[in-house]
Amino acid sequence: MKFRNQLILSLFGVLAISQSFAQEAPPTGQVLDKIVAKVDNNIILESEVQQTYIEALAQAQQGITAPTRCEVFESLMINKLMVAKAEIDSVLVTEPEVMLQVDNRFNAVMQQFGGDESVLVQVYGKTAEQLKGEIEDVIREQLIVSKMRSKITEGLTVSPADVRSFFNSIPKDSLPLFTSEASVGQIVKKPEVSPEVRAQLIAQLSQFKQDILDGKADFADLAKRYSEDPGSGSQGGDLGFFRRGELAPEYEATALGLRPGEISDPVETQFGFHMIQLLEIKGTSYNTRHILRIPTPSEEDIAKTERYLDSLKKEIEAGRIDFAKAAKEYSDDRATSDNGGFFTDPSSGSKRLSLRTLEDPVLYFTIDTMEVGNITKPIRFEDPREGIKVRILYYQAKYPAHRANLNDDYEKMKAATLRRKEDEILEKWFVTAKEDVFIDIDPAYDRCNALSGN
Repeated sequence: MKFRNQLILSLFGVLAISQSFAQEAPPTGQVLDKIVAKVDNNIILESEVQQTYIEALAQAQQGITAPTRCEVFESLMINKLMVAKAEIDSVLVTEPEVMLQVDNRFNAVMQQFGGDESVLVQVYGKTAEQLKGEIEDVIREQLIVSKMRSKITEGLTVSPADVRSFFNSIPKDSLPLFTSEASVGQIVKKPEVSPEVRAQLIAQLSQFKQDILDGKADFADLAKRYSEDPGSGSQGGDLGFFRRGELAPEYEATALGLRPGEISDPVETQFGFHMIQLLEIKGTSYNTRHILRIPTPSEEDIAKTERYLDSLKKEIEAGRIDFAKAAKEYSDDRATSDNGGFFTDPSSGSKRLSLRTLEDPVLYFTIDTMEVGNITKPIRFEDPREGIKVRILYYQAKYPAHRANLNDDYEKMKAATLRRKEDEILEKWFVTAKEDVFIDIDPAYDRCNALSGN
């Protein structure tokens, strides 16, 4: 069995979600889909195979063979098998877990439309609710598959000897070719706005609350008109269920201090000022809606932040403080500050990464023009959730394209070794698991010999 490609969905599923929404709807009445496989109550559509195969081809990295259509089909079958077995073995995911991921993904998609649902409907023929429903189905399956994999491979670790043995087992002419890589760090500061702007937003939200209490306004209507949260604004401010510890501490403390239906006074978090209404509490999860107002820094506020980062840059260049130490102490970007400000490869956690993995094209082209060892002047950029920010970038090192080796690519090889061990465990699990479920495959895919164990 070719477990090499069984992670296709986990690698490309997220992208496939957003890409599938970017396709024009087929003409009415044109039949383009059919069920090509069933695993108990779980079905696979021809469109799923096609979309995943296209994404796999598009995203195949240099030095790694792209999967065949049959391998993609088999990966989908394995995922459905895990979902079916999860139901049998009572491996479940909670609604809050699902909705948290759905809301995050939905918000990211809505940002592409500026939070305007009418544009979404006009361009792609999907309402926000339809979009959310489609995302929910995919997210639920991904979470179940992830939980099943974790259960099956629980406690699995690899030693340096395992990594060395795995690396030595790869024929020298089959070692992957890695493109040029770099180590890049950033220190980010969010400009502090003036007290006058803060006071204006607090007064506005306080007035909103009073108007709602007086029956002069509706919370959902105000959220749709004024909230600057691109995901929840169009939904009347509804955030859905979150578990304790998943939202900003100030937001959560305020929300859980309310009674269901009660509306808070304005509260500030790193995202801006919120007016919160608690809707429901279920166990350790809670559902709220909010109106978010993001304070806009003035030109002087931004310039002050630029001067601060410029001074910090000079301190680093003079050797009076290490870049990583400065990032940990002063950067407002938690995603990178814990790593000393450095971007990391999402698959291996290594600080060496291909610049093309950076999602921000402006960031990519800025680094591409830098010299190794340089730190940029303060650069303004737009954070989709938090508005204008300022950062300095540090180009620590560059690594030329090369064949994989243990000295330069240990973390990547360690991740690959772990995946190989997981594959071995999963293959043994599969032999017995497939006997516990009903499997039916369309004759068109008989040639793939999916789930044959060969």
